[in-house]
Amino acid sequence: MSDSSDIVAQLRQIPLISLFNLFRSHCQSMSPLRPDSPALQDAIADAISTATRGAGRVNILIAGKTGVGKSTLINAVFRGELAKTGAGKPVTQTTQEYTKPGHPLTIIDTRGLEVSDYARSRQQLADLIQERSASEDQDKHVHVAWLCIQDSSHRVEDAEIELAEMLANAGIPVVVVLTKARKNSAFVAEAQKLLPRAKQVVAVRALPEWIEELDAELPPMGLDTLIEVTAEHIPEGQQRAYANALSTRNKKALEVKKKRAEIEVNVAAGLAASAAAAPIPFSDAFALVPIQVGMIAKIGITFGMELDTTAITTLVTSTLGASAATLIGRSVVSGMLKFIPGAGSAVGGTIAATTAGAITKLLGNAYVAVLYDFCLKNPGKDIDIGMIAQALRQRVKL
Repeated sequence: MSDSSDIVAQLRQIPLISLFNLFRSHCQSMSPLRPDSPALQDAIADAISTATRGAGRVNILIAGKTGVGKSTLINAVFRGELAKTGAGKPVTQTTQEYTKPGHPLTIIDTRGLEVSDYARSRQQLADLIQERSASEDQDKHVHVAWLCIQDSSHRVEDAEIELAEMLANAGIPVVVVLTKARKNSAFVAEAQKLLPRAKQVVAVRALPEWIEELDAELPPMGLDTLIEVTAEHIPEGQQRAYANALSTRNKKALEVKKKRAEIEVNVAAGLAASAAAAPIPFSDAFALVPIQVGMIAKIGITFGMELDTTAITTLVTSTLGASAATLIGRSVVSGMLKFIPGAGSAVGGTIAATTAGAITKLLGNAYVAVLYDFCLKNPGKDIDIGMIAQALRQRVKL
């Protein structure tokens, strides 16, 4: 392969007017490279739509006796106050589903674990699980189950043991949640012994609790552990949906979102480098922008943006601003090198691949940092698109 001095020498042998005519001809014939061209806008819209559709859906089954604190737990872990009204969609006589438009999360709330209702509840649940498991669509499966038992009861019922067995036999990871718990609960070890099929037993206090005897308030506890344990058992295809659904009130939720977003950045950087390495002059310009747009959309979704194409489009356009034009301009430089026969194409592709991968990673990492900082300073609040776009422009100059 020729070094950079060879490339410069070859460029100098081409008359300046020829280079100018080549560039002008390219701009006229390859109009899709213009940021406002219909073809490029269609590609951007398609990238956003693909990112939104590809978020997946995560379904979590939550079971437990009446009054055990399931609704409180749901609202403490997930954004959107899904169970605030207590009015879910009835699925069976003993099961309800909680979801909201724009949320890639379904909570399947199983009731009737009391002795009088258990037989009916168990059969209806078994039928529901079988129906969902039989679907070829992974988004319809039950991905994780939370079996909620009140910590102060210090008792695991036969119905709860049987339910845990049934769920585990169906291939559904079971996490036992001891609700309204106190620190260092002695019941954790006993529950794990009685429920050996459970992946883990987690003691949780979802809300602060005032203790009269101590004249003190006990803070929430165990939510970060529950979030982390659940993440370990969510399938890869549902990880972005799970990250989206988590409330930023919890620090561990932010870590889950950040980790998933960093994966999206690395994937996009690799795709950008591959696209830019193509030996066809200017081919990378049309491919790069949709890759970076898709990355921005996926990161926004991961951090909790509603799954709404209009909202994601606003986020992307506000965030990228004129950077699409800048990136296209940079691709023209490497594209010119690809016109040089032999070594020129190879070196041009190498330069483009390195630059495209680096720029994409810079943009993605900066965007993750801005979103993480915003969520850390504004726990539980919706993403402010204008503020995020301004912070990103200040952090990275494209």
